[in-house]
Formats: sequence, structure tokens, C-alpha cells
Amino acid sequence: MSELTKEVKFMLRAIQLSIENVESGKGGPFAAVIVKNGEIISTGVNEVTSNNDPTAHAEVVAIRKACEKLNTHQLEGCEIYCSCEPCPMCLGAIYWARPSKIYYANTKEDAAAIGFDDHFIYTEMAMPVQKRKLPTFQLLRDEALEAFEKWGKSTIKIKY
Repeated sequence: MSELTKEVKFMLRAIQLSIENVESGKGGPFAAVIVKNGEIISTGVNEVTSNNDPTAHAEVVAIRKACEKLNTHQLEGCEIYCSCEPCPMCLGAIYWARPSKIYYANTKEDAAAIGFDDHFIYTEMAMPVQKRKLPTFQLLRDEALEAFEKWGKSTIKIKY
């Protein structure tokens, strides 16, 4: 089987899961498939409304399952197939998980056209903290630095 055929097969699986999720009424039209060495390691669908969890996006659900299955906090050597271009939160999670590749089907513009518009998040992230719409205040930095200082000196930490 050619690489393109494998890629198409895994993307079709993500798309099918996204359709099934809509039909089930359990969440939004999003799904993700994580693959390692040509084998599906995990899948995830949007579970935001069914679990009352705003972080339960398909990519995050799939990453959590894959990391648990592989007993690791990073997904090096894995590929993630997303039924839609990842939102800012998911893209951040994907970068932290460190897969080797991301593939996506629908675009963020396609998502915006059906009410999933993340443009405001991208805009807010680029703003200085003081100018963001969500009031944000820094408190007790000096006290909080203790944890960072201890991390810097720790001999038992696992770097990531």
C-alpha cells in the first residue's frame, strides 16, 4: 500500500468518526486519529458537550489516549490526522505532544462557516495581556518563583 493510500485511509477514518459523532449527538463535528508505524494507536472525537469539558476536543482526547497507551508524555514518531485544522488549544497540545506530522481535512475557515470561529482567540493571543478582553491580572510572582527555582535545581525532574 502506498504512503498516500495509507494517509488517505487514516484521514477517512477521522472523517468517518467526525460524521458519527454528529449523528450520535454527543459532540461537535471533529475527530482525530493518531498513528504510529502504520497502526492506529488512538482515536478521539469532540466530547465537549457530552462531558461538559471545554478542553475535550478530538485532538486532546486522542492525545491523552495515545499517551496512556504508549506510556509516554510525548508522541514522537506518531502522526495525527484531524478531520479539521486544529484550533489554537489543540495546536498547542499537538506541539507539546511532539508528533512527527499533522494532517487535516477541513480548514479553520470551513469551521468558522458553521459557527466554530477561533479568529478571536488568535487575535487575543497576539494582544498584550493588559489589552485582552478577558481581564487578566498577575499576582504573587515572587512567591510563585519558588517552584521554578526548585525545578531548576531538581535532580529528579523529567524534562519535557
